Amino acid sequence: MNRYLIPLAIFILLVGIFSLGLQYDPRKVPSPLIDKPIPSFSLPKLDSPETAFSANHLKGHVSLLNVWASWCIACRDEHPLLVELSRSNTVRIYGLNYKDTREEALRWLNNYGDPYELSIFDQFGKVGIDFGVYGVPETYVLDQNAIIRYKHIGPITKDVLDLTILPLIIQLKKPVI
Repeated sequence: MNRYLIPLAIFILLVGIFSLGLQYDPRKVPSPLIDKPIPSFSLPKLDSPETAFSANHLKGHVSLLNVWASWCIACRDEHPLLVELSRSNTVRIYGLNYKDTREEALRWLNNYGDPYELSIFDQFGKVGIDFGVYGVPETYVLDQNAIIRYKHIGPITKDVLDLTILPLIIQLKKPVI
């Protein structure tokens, strides 16, 4: 009888731990990069591969960095919201095209609209790994010094935009006294 109690106790313990894990929202995974400078990188622009774009180009203004891909279904869900946001001129939006092909990504932007100031091309996902990308889409709010102030995992919704991202952008744009 004792030989069954130990495996049973271990099984019950594992079920308990698993049950606790199911209560957490994977979109609220804390990022160790919050309040830290963005990782250093230099990648080619999506539409002009001969031109490099680096992390230093993101300094000087508040911006969003949106990680997306043409193969990403959820990216399609948030895309109209990004197009609308870009038309409002509230914030500069940059794209990080993740593990994609240049041709498919350009076709996707042509078909659905291009909300990005520019997109950079991370064909193998190395820069995405440096950012701690779990999957696409993900969006980062960057301050004027290119410090990550917020990370959103998954597609941006109208509520997330209105209640979290836009108020943070407004706060970050206020002059420091």
